[in-house]
Order: sequence, then C-alpha cells, then structure tokens
Amino acid sequence: MTATHWGAMSAIFLASAVEWVEAFTIVLAVALSIGWARATGAAAAALGVVAALILVTGAALNVVQADIDIIRAAIGLFLLLFGLRWYVKAIRRYAGRTKLHDEAKEFAETRHKIDHAEARVAWAVAFKGVLLEGLEVWLLVVALGRSLSYGQAAGSAVAALLAVIAAGLVLRAPLTRVPENTLKFTVACALLAFGTFWSLGGLLDEARVWPLGDATLLILFALYAAAGRLSALKLRVAQPAAQGARA
Repeated sequence: MTATHWGAMSAIFLASAVEWVEAFTIVLAVALSIGWARATGAAAAALGVVAALILVTGAALNVVQADIDIIRAAIGLFLLLFGLRWYVKAIRRYAGRTKLHDEAKEFAETRHKIDHAEARVAWAVAFKGVLLEGLEVWLLVVALGRSLSYGQAAGSAVAALLAVIAAGLVLRAPLTRVPENTLKFTVACALLAFGTFWSLGGLLDEARVWPLGDATLLILFALYAAAGRLSALKLRVAQPAAQGARA
C-alpha cells in the first residue's frame, strides 16, 4: 500500500476511535440503569444498522447528509433530558437533600428496581447515541473510502471499534468500584456535555457555535461538573441555615 493508503486508514482509525469512545460513554451511562446486557444489546442493534448501511451504502448517502444535523439535534435534546435527571439527583445527594444509600448495594440493586418505561427510554438512549456516532463513522468511511477500497476503510473503523471495546472491558471493573453517586454525576455531566454540543450544533451552524470542535466537549463537561459541585455546596450550606432559623 502507498503512503496515501496508510494515511487514509490512520485517519479513519483515529477519527472513528473518537466517535466510538463517545458512544461507549453513552452505553456506560445507560448500563447503570438497565444493566450491561441490555445496554450492550441496544448498542449492538445500532451497530447492526450501521453495518447494514456500510454494506449497502451509496443511494441513501445524500439523504443522511442532509438530515444529519436534525438527527444530531434531536438526540442531543434527548440526552439533555436524560442526563439532567441524574444530574439533579446527584446534586441533591451531594447536598444531603436526598439520602445517600449504601453505594455498593445500590449499584447492585438498581438494575432490578428500574421500571419498564424507564428501561425502554434508557435502551432508546443507548441505541440512538450509538447510532448517531455510527452514522458519523459511516460518513467518514464513505468519504475517505474514495481513496481506499471500502473494505480497507470499513476495516479501519472496525479496528477502532474493537480497540475501544477492549479498553472499555479493562475499565469496566474499576468503574464499578467508583461510588455510584460519583459515577452517575460524572456520566450525567458527560451526557449533558454531549447533549448541549449536539443539540446546539444541530440546530445552528456547528462550526460557528463550537469553533473549537470536539475539544468543546471537555470544556462543557468541566462547566457542568463545576456548576454541579457548587450547587451542591450551596444547597448543603443553605440547609443547616434553614434548620437553625427554625430552631
């Protein structure tokens, strides 16, 4: 293969890895609600759709390119709503407004206490999140595949996916040892960052709204994390003050 081929394959691998990492974050968040089996099932279903698109690619390309911003905005708003629920609960627990249960026990029991309606919503979040990232990878494969064979382009994307899955399996065990509220707060901040990035980027011109590109996700995550911690501190301080006034 020529240097051009290696360069294109490397570009697809690295860019796809970024997309798959973002997808893994969403699957992780959903797994905390409905368990790894159903969350990965949703991810596998979305990957199946992406694989089918790569196999039959071509005719629908222009349609998806035209609608990708609408898809991004819709999923972004969905993630904002889903992440906000955990975000508020985590802040209230940090502030002592909601009882902080036994974290290890809660992590083990959460999967069994989730109701069917929420489980379906969480499954849809995982499916749509992975599908959106997969569509980005598909467009990348089709675009850069012009300088390669589609097999080489798709192979680079699959290699990136396998690398991210391997890393996720390594991280999975340590993540389960992190206190549940801390983990949910962290993932909620990530979901809110993705939701803000995708919704505004889809509704408006992404390049104009987010000139820093994907680096903006780190800034948004930091802002949500800082705001959440400060809100929890303010609520914690206000609570004893209110109790003292009643006394």
